[in-house]
Amino acid sequence: MNDTGTREGVREVDVVVIGAGQAGLSSAYHLQRTGFAPERDFVVLDHAPHPGGAWQFRWPSLTYGKVHGMHALPGMELTNADPARPSAAVIGEYFDTYERTFGLKVRRPVEVRAVREGDGDGRLLVETSDGDWSARALINATGTWDRPFWPRYPGQETFRGRQLHTAQYPGPEEFAGRRVVVVGGGASGTQHLMEIAPYAAATTWVTRRPPVFREGPFTEEFGREAVALVEERVRQGLPPKSVVSVTGLPLNDAIRQALADGVLDRRPMFDRITPDGVEWADGERVDADVILWATGFRAAIDHLAPLRLREPGGGIRVEGTRVVTDPRVHLVGYGPSASTIGANRAGRTAVRDIRRLLDQEPATV
Repeated sequence: MNDTGTREGVREVDVVVIGAGQAGLSSAYHLQRTGFAPERDFVVLDHAPHPGGAWQFRWPSLTYGKVHGMHALPGMELTNADPARPSAAVIGEYFDTYERTFGLKVRRPVEVRAVREGDGDGRLLVETSDGDWSARALINATGTWDRPFWPRYPGQETFRGRQLHTAQYPGPEEFAGRRVVVVGGGASGTQHLMEIAPYAAATTWVTRRPPVFREGPFTEEFGREAVALVEERVRQGLPPKSVVSVTGLPLNDAIRQALADGVLDRRPMFDRITPDGVEWADGERVDADVILWATGFRAAIDHLAPLRLREPGGGIRVEGTRVVTDPRVHLVGYGPSASTIGANRAGRTAVRDIRRLLDQEPATV
């Protein structure tokens, strides 16, 4: 190995962090705080063009005041944010300031193509669009935004209108005068409906299960119970569900008004898609110009496939943030930590475990 930490063109560090959203930046902060130096001991790789994680891709009408539960990154509060500004701008600027303040030296845009075993030295090889890295441990913080989930229904390819996913949502104005079917019972689906309804010629809301609206405050105890349910799934090696799938939707004033106005008049899932709309098994039809799939996202972890971490149940078995079958690999922002406050805690947990692991293993030279 030469003075720049390379071996045969592969750069060596103790830890590679993949992703610079909330979970990745939290992890980088805690790495630095516990003695790891950016670029010398760890590196942060981010595929996005700018700071801000997935927030930078959010639609302009999602203003900061509409964001639910944005939690500050460790070590720096987000203060004096204008609630009327787009969340993409507010959080993008905040993340940018955070990276510069703590000197985290995020490398972007860098695509991570694969993570695989190294050359029999116990290290991991991280193959990227900007060369390869060798690491003793890996923190994967790639989130879900890059893997929108599109359900498949009979006739979908025959639809003559427009189909798009939440990941492509442009804001409500583009739906002016259109008949819109919104699919999905989560927070995004309800937000889209409430935004689109004043512009659209008609809206129809369909979900697989009846939505659950939650009365009362979101207490810390209730939050812990919800996270525990998600955590149990990943402990069993099952694909994680979102936290909102077990908490339900908060019944605030805006949702109460939308329910009263008939905007949130839910119908059961249709059975097929026709060229002109959607149809149920009993013959009922709704004509549509647009189908908007607010059907959520899946964990963006395909680059980890060479490590064969998936269980028969389809998920990755995780204790805390540590992959049970490979303690070198930590998943932050995955399953129970897929929230802003959860991501912060997960970053700290991952770094604590990695420090313990590396202290027990001699560094390769």
